[in-house]
This record gives sequence, C-alpha cells and structure tokens, in this order.
Amino acid sequence: MASEDAEGKRRWKERARELDHDPRLVRAARWMRDRLPGDREFGDPLSTAGNEGPQAVGRRLAVLTEERPGVMREVGLGALQVWQAVAEAQGRGRGDEELAIGFTDLEGFSEFALEAGDEAAIRLLRDVGHAVEPVVRAAGGEVVKRLGDGMMVVFDDAPAGVEALRAACSAVAELQAQAYTPCLRAGLHVGRPRRLGGDYLGVDVNIAARLADEAAGGEVLVSDVVVELLDDDAFEVKRRRRFKVKGVPRDLAAYAVT
Repeated sequence: MASEDAEGKRRWKERARELDHDPRLVRAARWMRDRLPGDREFGDPLSTAGNEGPQAVGRRLAVLTEERPGVMREVGLGALQVWQAVAEAQGRGRGDEELAIGFTDLEGFSEFALEAGDEAAIRLLRDVGHAVEPVVRAAGGEVVKRLGDGMMVVFDDAPAGVEALRAACSAVAELQAQAYTPCLRAGLHVGRPRRLGGDYLGVDVNIAARLADEAAGGEVLVSDVVVELLDDDAFEVKRRRRFKVKGVPRDLAAYAVT
C-alpha cells in the first residue's frame, strides 16, 4: 500500500512538472501576464532592486526559477507585478507624478579617503549620514539610495527639498575629519521620473545628477524648473551664467540658492 502511494505521488509530481513546462501553457501564462497592470518585465534585476515586499519576493522567485522558466514562474511574477503596481499607485513614482529629485556628494572626498584610509573614510560617511538623512526625512523626503560619498533623494515639495539640502550642507560643514573639513554640494531638479524597483530612472534624474556634479562645495544648484516653484521672499537665487553641460537640455538654466 505504501509503495502504491509513493508511486502515485511520483507520477503526480512528474505530471505537474510536465504541465509547468508545457510550451503552450507557458505562452498562455505569459499572454495573460502581458495584459496585467504593472511592469511586464517584473523579475529582472532592475525591477526587483529594493527592499519592499514585492521586490524582495520577486528577487527570490526569479533566482529559484531562472534556469527552468515555467507556468508557475509566470503566474508568480504576474501576481507580484500586480502587487508592485498597486503599491506604486498608492505611493509615488510611475512617471506620472511630479517629484523634486536631488543628489549630493562630498567635495574632495576621494583625496581625503586616499590619504586617511578606509577606517577614517567610513567613519566620516557615517557622520555625514547622521547629519543629512534626518534633515531629508524631516522635510518629507526619501533617501532613494546611497552612492559612495553621496546619495539620491526625492521630495514631493520642491521648496522643502531646497531647504532640506541647504540645511544638509550646513550640518555637514560642522563636521571635522582630521585635517579635512567636509563640504557637501547638491543639485535639485523637478520632473516626472519613472520608478523601477527601488530606484528612479529617466532624463530628469540625469539632470539632477549633473546639477550636483556642477555645484560648488557648500552650494545647492537647482534648475530653472525648481526656481519657478520657489517663493521669491524665502530664497535668494543667482543664475549660473555658464551652464553648458553634456546630457542636459541646452535651454536649461541653473541657479545657486543662497
């Protein structure tokens, strides 16, 4: 009797595997998934980057089923695709909501790290994180990712973003690391980036990054789109006369906020 039960289970498993990898059923599952809301390519490294529920589960499922795609993979990723779409519809970013996108980095950090060594450099980055991240969150911002000695942040409100980045520059200026005085620089642009996984992508993100690259130490450099949203009485801005940067629209003007 036990042997018959074992044989029945073996046959059931074999049949389940056959159905899971039946090309016609896989095509049908993929056809249905293509018509679901959300990212139809959910499951690749870009779409599953991040720590939110659907991303973490999707990353695990993609790894487990990578070598032998089947119906269960498509059904599972389809369900996560919808979950991700619903989560994003309740939050921000699918390319249809306006955000203020900011980047920061430390001027002269590479030279400091080379001379001071890894331990001192890591200690400084921790201090900078403690100085900057609470300011960003207090302004309603979100730290999207850390980029070595800098970070990418987003805000719902451009003026709040400018104020937060100014406060972050001031907070970092109070730190000291041996003979090096950290000097934060930042760039901010407003646009409609596309959210993919835990990241934001698109031309507007690139513009914000280039603004940060061109900012001087202790300076917040913003686009003309941001300036249009600022209260004239709250901020003083000065146009950067020469701002011709590769990867940025020719008609975009940059302003230093003081």
